Amino acid sequence: MAKKSVLIIDDEEHGRILVEHYLQPYSDYFVAGTCANGLEAIAQIDRLEPDLIFLDIQMPGATGFDVLQRVQHVPQVIFTTAFDHYAIQAFETHATDYLLKPYTKDRFDKAMCKLASQSPQSAFTMADRYREKTSYPDRILVECKKRFRNIDVDTIVFLRAFGDYTEIHTASGMYLSSTGISALVAKLNPVRFLRIHRSAAIHVQHIAELYRDIGKTFVVMNTGVELTVGRSYLPTIKDLII
Repeated sequence: MAKKSVLIIDDEEHGRILVEHYLQPYSDYFVAGTCANGLEAIAQIDRLEPDLIFLDIQMPGATGFDVLQRVQHVPQVIFTTAFDHYAIQAFETHATDYLLKPYTKDRFDKAMCKLASQSPQSAFTMADRYREKTSYPDRILVECKKRFRNIDVDTIVFLRAFGDYTEIHTASGMYLSSTGISALVAKLNPVRFLRIHRSAAIHVQHIAELYRDIGKTFVVMNTGVELTVGRSYLPTIKDLII
C-alpha cells in the first residue's frame, strides 16, 4: 500500500516539529512538506496534493478556514490550534479532529485513530460543503449603545484587535465587537479584507498609500491612519503591487 502524504501547516516552528515527532510511528504516512503561513499553505496544498493536512487556524496571510475555502485539492484535515472557540466552526467543515494546544501524544493518537476510521471520500464532502459559502454579507450588525446598528461592510476602513475584542473602524466612527479579529475576518470577503498583522486587517479599497521606513512597511488608510504591516504578512501586500 502506498504511503499517504502529510502537509504540516503552523506558523510556530515548535508546532510543526511536534506533529512530525508524533507522526514518526505511523509508517504509512510521510511528511511531504511544512508551511509557516496561510498563503504558502494554499499554494503547497494545490502543488503537493497531500492526503492529510495538520492545519493551524490563526496564521499570517490567511486563516486555516481561508485556506480550506481557497484550495482546489481536497485533503483530510486535522486542526491544531491554541484557541478552543473555533471548535464548532472547525467541525462544520467536517474536519477529522480538533487538537487543542498543548496536546499530548495520547490525544494525537486518538486523532489518528479517528482518521483511520474515516473514509477519505468524506474529505471531498467536507470541502464541497465548506465552499458553499461563496457569498459574504454586504452589511453587518454591530453593537452601539446597547443596540445593534446596520452598517455597510464597505464603510469599514480597518479592524484592530483589542484584547479578545475587535475595534471596527469606519470613516464616521468606531464600534467594538465581542468577536475576536480572526473569527471576524473569516466572516468577511477575503477579496476585500486583508490581514496585515496579527492585530489588524484592512479593507483594500480604503488604502491610500504604502511606504517603507527604517526597515518597516506601513499602510496609510484614506482616513489618515497608518498601520504597520507584519513581516510575515508582507506577501499579502506584495500581491497588490503591480
